[in-house]
Amino acid sequence: MSLAVDQTVARPGGLLRAGGDGTGPGASSLAIAGLAPLSTCDWPGRLAATCFLQGCPWRCGYCHNPGLIDPAVPGAIPWSAVRDFLVRRRGLLDGVVFSGGEPTRQPGLPDAVGQVRELGFGVGLHTAGAYPRRLAVVLPQLDWVGLDIKAPQTQYEAITGLAASGAKAYAALDLVLASGVAHEIRVTVDPTVHRGAEITALVADLRAAGAQAVVLQEARPLGARPDYAAALAGRRLRDLLPEPPADVVVRESDPA
Repeated sequence: MSLAVDQTVARPGGLLRAGGDGTGPGASSLAIAGLAPLSTCDWPGRLAATCFLQGCPWRCGYCHNPGLIDPAVPGAIPWSAVRDFLVRRRGLLDGVVFSGGEPTRQPGLPDAVGQVRELGFGVGLHTAGAYPRRLAVVLPQLDWVGLDIKAPQTQYEAITGLAASGAKAYAALDLVLASGVAHEIRVTVDPTVHRGAEITALVADLRAAGAQAVVLQEARPLGARPDYAAALAGRRLRDLLPEPPADVVVRESDPA
């Protein structure tokens, strides 16, 4: 379904869709799955629009946006419509978050970030660190990063399905921590892979490395692959961590 960008929210999660062609080199190439016109949670403490980019190289069982994984799926909204929307929201929004999928997969991201900054908005990024070299290119233009560190490096293949994913994620972590850019490091607690002691140790390691904020997120069956939801078997974050570390933010899903 294709709806006008200034009229309708159309897609689970409030993603705004439109039809038409994008404009400008680089940014116009983005495959954009949708736009959330207002979010109070994607960038803590900021009012933001969230732009969801299509495609991710990893296959995490708990992914709650599986429709955004396939890179062959075409975009649902052109960059020109996103830009026009933002022009109308100057003075009303603090910033724009690029999310996914994995937004750094798309080479048009740096140009899009630059255009957003030229419009006077702050720019945030959600990333799992799958492309650390591309992250290094865009990082100096960012005001905030939400980086997913899914596990100790040795457990990454069990979560993402790719053996090299852990090395890439931890290279991205080094980049973010060294950049001086405001950030939070998010760990999705996966009872099918993690043990409570491993999460506690990981939090301590992230703090020791210099992470500004560490967030523990609850894996949710809603939207996940059916086989993962079955393996989760109703287990929740506090089944592994009845008393999470005191220096973290804990984000739990509502009971079903």
